[in-house]
Amino acid sequence: MRYRILLLAFTCFAGALVAACGERLDGQQQTSAAQLDKRPIGEALWDFEDTAVPPEIKLHNAVATLVGGTTDKSGQALNIKLQTENHYTAGFSFSPQSPWDWSELGTFAFALDIANQQPSSVHFYVKAHDQQGKTHNRSFVVPERSDNTYFFELKGPDLGVETGIRSNPPSWESEYQDIIFRYGAKDLDVSAIARIEFNVVGVLEDKEIRIDNVRLIQPQSLDQDYLKDLVDAFGQSTKREFAGKVDSVATLRQQAEEEGSILREQPLEGRSRFGGWTQGPKLDATGFFRTQKVDGKWTLVDPEGYPFFSTGIANVRLANTSTITGYDFDQGAVPQRAPGDLTPEDSLGLNPVPDAALPSRHISSSLRAEMFTWLPDYGDPLGENFGYRREVHTGAIPRGETFSFYRANLQRKYRVTDDEQLMAKWREVTIDRMLSWGFTSFGNWIDPDYYQMDRIPYFANGWIIGNFKTVSSGNDYWSPLPDPFDPLFKARAFITAEQVAREVQGSPWCVGVFIDNEKSWGQEGSTETRFGIVINTLSRDAVESPTKAEFVRLMQEKYTSIERLNSAWDTQISSWEQFSGGVALASFNPAMVEDFSALLEHYTGQYFKVVRAAVKHFMPDHLYLGARFADWGMTPEVRRAAAKHADVVSYNYYKEGVSGKFWHFLETLDKPSIIGEFHNGALDSGLLNPGLIHASSQVDRGKKYTEYMHSVIDNPWFVGAHWFQYIDSPLTGRAYDGENYNVGFVSVTDTPYAPLVDAVTHVNKSLYQRRFTSGKQAVAQGGTP
Repeated sequence: MRYRILLLAFTCFAGALVAACGERLDGQQQTSAAQLDKRPIGEALWDFEDTAVPPEIKLHNAVATLVGGTTDKSGQALNIKLQTENHYTAGFSFSPQSPWDWSELGTFAFALDIANQQPSSVHFYVKAHDQQGKTHNRSFVVPERSDNTYFFELKGPDLGVETGIRSNPPSWESEYQDIIFRYGAKDLDVSAIARIEFNVVGVLEDKEIRIDNVRLIQPQSLDQDYLKDLVDAFGQSTKREFAGKVDSVATLRQQAEEEGSILREQPLEGRSRFGGWTQGPKLDATGFFRTQKVDGKWTLVDPEGYPFFSTGIANVRLANTSTITGYDFDQGAVPQRAPGDLTPEDSLGLNPVPDAALPSRHISSSLRAEMFTWLPDYGDPLGENFGYRREVHTGAIPRGETFSFYRANLQRKYRVTDDEQLMAKWREVTIDRMLSWGFTSFGNWIDPDYYQMDRIPYFANGWIIGNFKTVSSGNDYWSPLPDPFDPLFKARAFITAEQVAREVQGSPWCVGVFIDNEKSWGQEGSTETRFGIVINTLSRDAVESPTKAEFVRLMQEKYTSIERLNSAWDTQISSWEQFSGGVALASFNPAMVEDFSALLEHYTGQYFKVVRAAVKHFMPDHLYLGARFADWGMTPEVRRAAAKHADVVSYNYYKEGVSGKFWHFLETLDKPSIIGEFHNGALDSGLLNPGLIHASSQVDRGKKYTEYMHSVIDNPWFVGAHWFQYIDSPLTGRAYDGENYNVGFVSVTDTPYAPLVDAVTHVNKSLYQRRFTSGKQAVAQGGTP
């Protein structure tokens, strides 16, 4: 192919970069044409004007052809068909023969033009790799019927700033669309970039796009104040205009009056008081929720004996509505966690500091404090919305003051300052919305004050936390895993279940209980990631690890002598004492992997056995729904263990739909299953990050919701799916981990997103007819009819 050495655009002449391309190099970063010409050939990129697809472009479940350019651009482009209807992943990558050396460029980004002529948007995952093995992960959406330029910064000042926001505001002043940061290394070795990948994952249909003018760009200028004055008095963006933006308290109150006149207080017609399908078969009524197969499909059965499919919203609580303000107090005046506490920090409410701490208030992060154009005084009625986090998962500071703009807006909206009255009004309106929108239940993480309202079914939640021993999978994203062979873990499990039972009070409106969430059990892909729990535990001393002691017992029971184990594993372990003391394993043979699989299933089986026993001891009439597996943190062994002990197996699955490309194991397990979390979001909300799945607009959010839910409803093993979450994340990131997503049904001003609500209401109205009538021809293993 024919390379071009120019960096900023392939259509530009080197001596006229600024004039022709509108991209200039600031100050020290300015680069002459002579300097560009001296750079290695691996630095050149593509404009697709040759007669063949460049060999450096690698395809994965995709087909690429050179075609004429898009309507507003001349020349050729590369058309790529992503074969995602029949494959779980598809994509393309830019892989030079030798790594790119871009170390002399200063602030720069990788950019390309993408046109999408199809009626559906395309959500891409982007990954840049350096030669050292570090990866930098981003994502973005290409809207339907669009043609735009997309870029992501590979080197620049923003990559060195920890803001406490999952993805920062754009620091570049550019007409192009920036690709949003997800996770990974921000300090790639730009002297040795090995490849850059674009992938589509977990969609239900083929996608097709055209790419052109792959290039590096540098900013026209950088916004020095891109992190200042981001938030207005209502918690909204000061720098973006968007539909539904509130400019006055009067607007909030007018919206409340208009919405209140159309909300309903009862389930939709054709549904029981618990939300079951009264037009379906009448099944045995037990007074509580249970499961049963009906015409080859698993279903929940409501307390009155009607088929029930759980569709609803998770995380309906104020615990995650607050954001770190950048202020703190003397730690001696802040109450610390009490021994035996049952609630993790991110599940607490506002948790404000006592009045005695207020005189010590001080700025602990000017970067965070300067993000806000307004915060109330503590003596102001809206000052009741301050709180405190004693620890955070990730952020600019390890702890500090928080503020909930959402709760402040509820106070403004309903003209109520008394906490009990305000929360009662919020709960009333929220349930009216759920019923009006056609939902049959809440999801996980519901404020326990909803539990005794007896208006809509819900799922209770508990966390097993304490000083019991732990094990590691090598990932431990949220926290290390518990050691279920430690007697203290069992004791804490029973304490947790007792607390949940105390909150539920035997209510028939409680479908069941989720315990724990998204633990890092392991990930398929390699022996190390799949069996990390086993490998890491085998390296430990059995004296300090009950799980290791159990593994030693099992291996002694199987092999009886260390010589037999060595023969099978091809190891040279001198004795069982050495094995018990800890062995580091770096190479693995089939016999070893077989044993790893058995040990992992035994470990996870003990966890689910203990937790089930605790739940059933205190709540024998309620369902146990497992620990909500993340798709990135589960293995076949863990799923089998859960299926043996949970009444319903739960999964959090952030993709665009479910299909047999991933969910083929459901038929083998043949267990009722439920989606505990999914969502999507869009940038037209005024927020900085759409969420884990990107839509092109609020209308596209509704389209993607419809497609996802139809794929779940048509699947014979799923008995429900829950959207995460009710309220958008704070613009500046939720206090615990910086999530700043447009994934709510309502905004920070408690304003529903009408296009999403309309789409959801339409899906919910036909829910049972589709599930039990038109959905009967659903393809096995998760397909759609």
